Amino acid sequence: MAEKRSPARRPTMKDIARRSGVSESAVSFALNGRPGVSETTRARVHRVAEQLGWRPSTAARALSGEGAATVGFVLARPAHSLGVDSFFLQLVSGIQEVLAERHLGLLFQMAEDVTDECAVYRRWWAEHRVDGVLMVDPRADDPRPGLLDELGLPAVVIGGAPDGRRPGLSTVWADDAAAMASVVDELTALGHRRIVHIAGLPGLAHTQRRIRTLRAEADGRGLSEVRSVTTDYSDAEGAAVTRRVLRAAPAPTALIYDNDVMAVAGVAAAAELGYAVPDDVSVVSWEDSALCRMVKPWLSALSRDSAEFGRTAARELTALLDGDPARAVRVPVPRLTVRGSTAPAAPAGRFGDVDHR
Repeated sequence: MAEKRSPARRPTMKDIARRSGVSESAVSFALNGRPGVSETTRARVHRVAEQLGWRPSTAARALSGEGAATVGFVLARPAHSLGVDSFFLQLVSGIQEVLAERHLGLLFQMAEDVTDECAVYRRWWAEHRVDGVLMVDPRADDPRPGLLDELGLPAVVIGGAPDGRRPGLSTVWADDAAAMASVVDELTALGHRRIVHIAGLPGLAHTQRRIRTLRAEADGRGLSEVRSVTTDYSDAEGAAVTRRVLRAAPAPTALIYDNDVMAVAGVAAAAELGYAVPDDVSVVSWEDSALCRMVKPWLSALSRDSAEFGRTAARELTALLDGDPARAVRVPVPRLTVRGSTAPAAPAGRFGDVDHR
């Protein structure tokens, strides 16, 4: 097991006073804009504070040493992809339910990318703004767990496999590999041999796990016409990729979408091209939601309790705040609910071996 790193120490007014060569009271006057120090001293104190990375505490509770009573949640995804994302809405509702029981606030912020997200964590830590964070969308070679470990911020990683290198971070995760295997089992039992997985963001660890599992399942069954195409999770890209793969020859007989929004958009795009679901192409959504039951036919989907996923993550974070050790918790594998959008593969001929435009 990796040795636990001592958390970084926030710079204090005492540090600024020592570096500036003035008293702590002078530092307080200078930083709080109060009279009693010269402009030269004020400028020097502000310069040293900036060099040390000092930030004012934004909560009276933090000033008293009682904590910020707030949990942070940063999401580094394209904003346009979140408007109707049922998974995150349900996840956050579950998180908020547990936090409300503990009278903890939830501070949510969007970020441009992981680098920006790391900057948010550093700022929150320096300003005593949050007591802990919930981190989502783990990535390959992800810098965030190491940073959170270094800062000593209690954190729960949602959706990542357990990482023995970060013993101070808890993990709540689902077995994406088993879920993908169940989908491939169902489709191949129906005779599908040409399958396209319309995946999410390529850098996400769970996207990569799903792609690897699909490839391994295909290789194990001797299927050569199985592949994944990554997107940004939006309905626009889901529809665009659907059109592209269905216009190719030979066209797939089954499509697996990484969320419900893309699946619904994909059904509409297929219809535009003259494809009937499931007679010409079967469709499976990775996420189940009301959207999957608002189209005809209803969509086969991987079902899970996303709100309970959020509640579990929030409970693990409050346990860390209470001083409990970090741990890895696996939630139930998403279960495939078969509905009207999956059927036996259509015999080759209608669209299978021609370039359908």
